[in-house]
Amino acid sequence: MAELLTHVLVAYACATALSWRYEWLTPRYVTVAMAAAMIPDLNRIGLLVPGAAVETVVGVPFDWGAMHTLGGSLLVVCLGALVVPARYRRRVFLVALLGMLSHHALDLLLVGLSGHSYLVLWPLTQYHPPTPSLYLSSDRWPALVALLVAAGVRFADRRRSESHPAHGR
Repeated sequence: MAELLTHVLVAYACATALSWRYEWLTPRYVTVAMAAAMIPDLNRIGLLVPGAAVETVVGVPFDWGAMHTLGGSLLVVCLGALVVPARYRRRVFLVALLGMLSHHALDLLLVGLSGHSYLVLWPLTQYHPPTPSLYLSSDRWPALVALLVAAGVRFADRRRSESHPAHGR
């Protein structure tokens, strides 16, 4: 649970900081980025609904593990952007891409027993990039660091809104 919280907080901090540069990036889009940060972990649905069951229903090979790759996550981001009205699609796609990429960026820092990470670039390549092995997914300190960073960004965002009423939300 701490890992999921970490991903959401990092997406919040990144999207909020970018909102200082891009006025169109309102709190609603920040929320989209936060939700999209959870997309790669959709692979955990496989614990409840086996991929074989989905494969039987849809009739094509299916594996929830693909969600935790760049290709699978990008597919979900694209599908998510398609369900919003056309005038919001580009922006929703961009902020969802930000959230999804922040998740993968953090996961590339996880401890890998082999010294290499997972198949993040699938289906482009089977390459396992090396990992700096900074933390375990069960560690709680990354969530604490993310919480402090997000709180700092929130504080700075409030101060910015107060000092520049035109930028207030």
